Amino acid sequence: MDSLTIGRRIRQLRTDRGMTLEELAAAVDRAPSQLSMIENGRREPKLTLLRSIARAVGTTLDALLESEPLDERATLEIALERAMRGQTFQALGIPPFRIGKTVPSEALKAMLALQGEIERLRDERAATPEEARRANVALRKLMRTQNNYFPELEEHARRILDAVDHPGGPLTQRTASDIAAHLGFTLHYVPDLPQTTRSVADIKNGRLYLSSRLTSKGDPRTAVLQALSSRMLGHREPTSYAEFLRQRVETNYLTGALLIPEAHAVPFLEDAKHDRAISIEDLRDAYSVSYETAAHRFTNLASVHLGIPVHFLKVHESGTITKAYENDDVNFPTDRLGAIEGQMCCRRWTSRVVFEVDDHFNPYYQYTDTGNGTYWCTARVEQSSEGAHSVSVGVRFDDTRWFLGRDTPNRGVSKHSVEVCCRRAPAELEAAWRDNSWPNVRTPRTLLATLPTGAFPGVDTTDVYEFLEAHAPR
Repeated sequence: MDSLTIGRRIRQLRTDRGMTLEELAAAVDRAPSQLSMIENGRREPKLTLLRSIARAVGTTLDALLESEPLDERATLEIALERAMRGQTFQALGIPPFRIGKTVPSEALKAMLALQGEIERLRDERAATPEEARRANVALRKLMRTQNNYFPELEEHARRILDAVDHPGGPLTQRTASDIAAHLGFTLHYVPDLPQTTRSVADIKNGRLYLSSRLTSKGDPRTAVLQALSSRMLGHREPTSYAEFLRQRVETNYLTGALLIPEAHAVPFLEDAKHDRAISIEDLRDAYSVSYETAAHRFTNLASVHLGIPVHFLKVHESGTITKAYENDDVNFPTDRLGAIEGQMCCRRWTSRVVFEVDDHFNPYYQYTDTGNGTYWCTARVEQSSEGAHSVSVGVRFDDTRWFLGRDTPNRGVSKHSVEVCCRRAPAELEAAWRDNSWPNVRTPRTLLATLPTGAFPGVDTTDVYEFLEAHAPR
């Protein structure tokens, strides 16, 4: 029994016998202030003092420690006392306060209910890796059922482009600035953007801050549009990790729809299909976007407008799949939850083979025979702050006739659904080295950690608020 419960038990027994604090203090030869601290759980009494208190209130030590349960009021007070000493109250900056007799029990119940709900929400947002994978699987299933096409987001993009009189075709940096102005923001490129952010929006003063490094490296249009997409879509603070993921997908989708407008891109792709010359590189060059953006956007439009099922993979140079989408029945490796992200891509799949190709200027094409049939893929390697990634787009053999690169001689065989394909070393190598090697594993830093909590997971809000305070117009 903890000191808080013991203290409340003493107070209950004392009041039940009609004793004042001063009377009990005199009976045990202690100062009233000392007994008050014991009753409030701020001091743990010694065993000898507990025996004296037990005799003074007409009970035994065993009865004092093991008597009937506390009444409802005492139970509520103890629960709230514990809550005030916990992390939730401290994180909210609420200092502990004295629970007086005049505070209604209903108020105590309400405070405890609110505290419980806050902790529940914090637990939801502190998603474990397993919960995150479940949310990702659910979202990928939704994307598959809709062929990765979201008409409401296409309509959002159309309205924004019409509002700034965009004539169609590639979106210029000036048009991105016009969109920001239409939404009530001015753009400010600064050298001291908080490290955990890509941009910071000062909603109060209508200012959007971006890193000044964007002007020399990267695509400022993408950063501006991603920063503004949440404002365009009216996103609110996410209440779960699943909602956070959905908002991120919507933000990226809307950004792609603005950079590569549907009304202009669909005729472009239809002409390419008619000419049997679809190329992700051509789509990239026509709209001056990254290869990954072009590949993502192609998955949005290919099935709905061209009738072509498709798959997309982004694979880190370590072999780990970081992004995936498919509606063409390709058999990607999954964990027991059905999650693709985080799995090792087959060493014989295009997305892995491309890392071994010396020519990174031209696209790499490959046919791969699998247990589900033959697939054709086009892939490229792009550099990022997290290392090299391959980005690939693929289709079933029958749909290869619409694409440039269909005449490639490159072929592979992938049986990643079979353990011996590439996830286990060849038998002779394993026999030679299984008992004669010990690699020092580079464990991913997120393997055991829960995902960050807060309205903006992973962002140091103190840095953001200090940044905004320093840059706010005076």
